[in-house]
Amino acid sequence: MSEAARTERPRGKGDVQRMLLDTELEHLPPELRWREWMGRVEAVIFAANEPVPREVLARVVGKNCNLDLVIDDIRAELAGRPYELVAVAGGWQHRTKKIFGDAIRAAFGSAFGTAAGQGTKDLSQSEALVLMCIAYFQPITRAELSSFFGKEVSRDLIGVLRAQELIASGPRSPQPGAPYTYVTTKNFLSQFGLDTLRQLPDFEALEDAGLLSKEKLLVGDIPGSLAARSADMELP
Repeated sequence: MSEAARTERPRGKGDVQRMLLDTELEHLPPELRWREWMGRVEAVIFAANEPVPREVLARVVGKNCNLDLVIDDIRAELAGRPYELVAVAGGWQHRTKKIFGDAIRAAFGSAFGTAAGQGTKDLSQSEALVLMCIAYFQPITRAELSSFFGKEVSRDLIGVLRAQELIASGPRSPQPGAPYTYVTTKNFLSQFGLDTLRQLPDFEALEDAGLLSKEKLLVGDIPGSLAARSADMELP
């Protein structure tokens, strides 16, 4: 047996299937080739249960195919449909347009979906506000969250957010005892229709202007609207 044969990585089923799939489609005229690529990309996204990243879609089209233009053409064709192709959590996913939310809830009841559109149960006011703080200030410890609100943020509340896979453990804090920090997840992005955290309302601009910062919040300098909410709510 040759050295190449001995060291070659065993091919998995997926590798063999990709080898059998003609991605270049050089036998087709350009227009038909483009239509086939569009169909493949949409089919893969439609069949997936979660956002499909670029590297996965690249497996079914030619090496010189511009995926961004393919996505744009698919979106244009869906313009009159009740669902659309959206960029979320680093990939693409089919989602029902928000204007049809009332019709869906009327058909299936309020338990079907949430504002995020993906079936996560509604968060309480306190859970939503804690999640917002984690999103903006991650990585952040539970003690820092408690300092923000002036009352303890319980492990149970953190557990609710973890159970819904909206947050996860981040790196250990350099503080004494090296407590765990918390960060948001890809599922958080997906639930709230965000492609990246950069699409959160621009908190950095407020920090750059010196109007708001993590340090100010942790010493009790909370904006009026948030202060009113945190004073009224009950953190378990």
